[in-house]
Amino acid sequence: MRLPAPARDGALLLARVGIGLVFFAHGWQKLFTNGVDGTSAFFGQAGVPLPTLSAWFAAVVELLGGAALILGIALPAAALLLVVDMIGAFLFVHAGNGLFMEQNGFELVLTLGVASLVLAALGAGRFSLDHALVRRVGGGSRDAALTRA
Repeated sequence: MRLPAPARDGALLLARVGIGLVFFAHGWQKLFTNGVDGTSAFFGQAGVPLPTLSAWFAAVVELLGGAALILGIALPAAALLLVVDMIGAFLFVHAGNGLFMEQNGFELVLTLGVASLVLAALGAGRFSLDHALVRRVGGGSRDAALTRA
């Protein structure tokens, strides 16, 4: 069974906003609460390669990627960058700690990474800036614009 388009687009909107808020908050934390220096120091202790560059990457991707999910703009690219970010978090920080967060495990990283992958595959839906821009520039639906490309 497939959901009617308005319900599907509403579900995509709720998923984008929820996931985007979590990413945005983590990016904000890395940039402004802990600062890039604090994030880099943690990454260095965790064995993340190039900790300063990795801290900047994670902070910017999470902050801007989270905002992009919330707004539904450049969604496939933003979501795929967030997947890459979560793969790094899994491999370098959480993988050896088991599943559960109470042991610094990978449950949140897995959930956010897989959710981002799903959003990259499904797109932003009609309640998004991507949809509004494609309609405005392309003069039609997203599917019609993609067919013309």
